[in-house]
Amino acid sequence: MRAVVQRVSEACVRVDSEAIGEIRGGLLVFLGVGREDGEKDVDFLAEKISNLRIFPDEAQKMNLSLLDAGGAMLVVSQFTLHGDCRKGRRPAFIAAAPPERAEPLYERFVAQVGKLGVPVAAGRFGAMMEVELVNDGPVTLLLDSKGAF
Repeated sequence: MRAVVQRVSEACVRVDSEAIGEIRGGLLVFLGVGREDGEKDVDFLAEKISNLRIFPDEAQKMNLSLLDAGGAMLVVSQFTLHGDCRKGRRPAFIAAAPPERAEPLYERFVAQVGKLGVPVAAGRFGAMMEVELVNDGPVTLLLDSKGAF
């Protein structure tokens, strides 16, 4: 499972021009489910991301987690995080989980984040979405539950 995590001062996701999820301050997480991913990957990344110390403390050091800072999380599914661009000019998505496998894991991730006490909003799995964000910092991190990076 892969995630692009961005610290944001605000973020919004729209489907057909309708805002379906938005946050003010926190993390925007683009989440890609891989073919080999399971519940352990979901639980690992939900806990890891919620507890990453990437928010400033009173000394302006990145020392606080999302939970410490009282922020929210917006989660957007993005299978293209498993795109392989090593050959040719068109990405291959063979490593991405098929939708019927990916959607329940995506939904579990959103639920797990909520269970950890983080206010969470989400995009719509499989929909064409427009995402707006104001990156704070900027702070952008890549995570992979298998340790690929």
